[in-house]
Amino acid sequence: MERGINTRCLHLEETEGKTENYGAISYPIYQTATYAHPGVGQSTGFDYSRLQNPTKEHLEKVVASLEGGIDALALSSGMAAITLLMEIFKPGDHLIAEADLYGGCIRLFDHVSKKNGITFTTANCSKDDIEQFIQPNTKAIYIETPTNPMMNVSDIRKIAEIAKKHNLLLIVDNTFLSPYFQNPLELGADVVVHSGTKFLGGHNDTLAGFLVTNRADISEKLRFLIKTTGAGLQPFDSWLILRGIKTLGIRMEQAQKNAMAIAEWLKKQPIVTKVIYPGLEEHPGHEIMKKQARGFGSMLTFSTDTKEHALAILSEVKIIKFAESLGGVETLITYPTTQTHADVPEEIRIKNGITDCTLRLSTGIEDCKDLIAELTEVFEKIQSK
Repeated sequence: MERGINTRCLHLEETEGKTENYGAISYPIYQTATYAHPGVGQSTGFDYSRLQNPTKEHLEKVVASLEGGIDALALSSGMAAITLLMEIFKPGDHLIAEADLYGGCIRLFDHVSKKNGITFTTANCSKDDIEQFIQPNTKAIYIETPTNPMMNVSDIRKIAEIAKKHNLLLIVDNTFLSPYFQNPLELGADVVVHSGTKFLGGHNDTLAGFLVTNRADISEKLRFLIKTTGAGLQPFDSWLILRGIKTLGIRMEQAQKNAMAIAEWLKKQPIVTKVIYPGLEEHPGHEIMKKQARGFGSMLTFSTDTKEHALAILSEVKIIKFAESLGGVETLITYPTTQTHADVPEEIRIKNGITDCTLRLSTGIEDCKDLIAELTEVFEKIQSK
């Protein structure tokens, strides 16, 4: 019988019943750069921490288990993971990429990948007919679902069918939902990307990135690249992410409850013109989410009626922090125009729906009544001026 996801956040089946590492309940931090060999041609299984480290290996096995992959690679950040992944492509290759990606991905693709001879076609993968963009040199489709920050929802199964029909890789960034709510590999994806800094870590205290695959050929390529380029996650950071994953389920559930309550509250506010949250029945991706995910997550985006009101909200919040990033225990509010998508050309931002009035909220695990009480106070103060 397959174990539940909360159990798998805490235990690896292969280690159950064993008392390795002196019976330590918290997996040890192997803070070492190198390892002594018993003799010539003999190894303990570890040689040099750039290649592999016991703490990092344990974390990778946990993440692979949660995503249903055969291998997971832990890297120094989400962008390090995506940068490594792009190395499996060569000059002349073409990729179809979701238009509404995290701004750092757009920056990487536009200023690094294109320089290296890789070309891209952007598409609204939740609406567009992706097949029309496929070229003879197309190698992969790269999507986020929901997207950052406009929360567009793509049908992973449908896109996976297109990818397999044309012998393309399907890469899915699953950061917003985490493996607790969504498992793209089970829906037909070939590679899953995570910024482990976000929900997997969950405490805004370290950076990490992951690549997970269920294909042996991709795993082999990525393992060669990670030892060659040297962007693997360090032992202490691996331990921090392991610790964060232990509470992944209860954090995701509480944060989702808060997101739904705040989304409903925002809909009633006179200065709010749009609330985008997949958990709302009116969201165009709501039914797809119900089919391919186990929840709607804790990310929501909303727009105010004026830029001045948006900026005032950012200035007035206190419990809610005006900060970049997402997925931690604290509720964070972000201004995509000057933060996550600052390097995205204005015409592309506006085309994707990101305006000077757009705010992105990552709900944490605080008492919801306190979050709504603060928002009520802030909104009333703004409207009284």
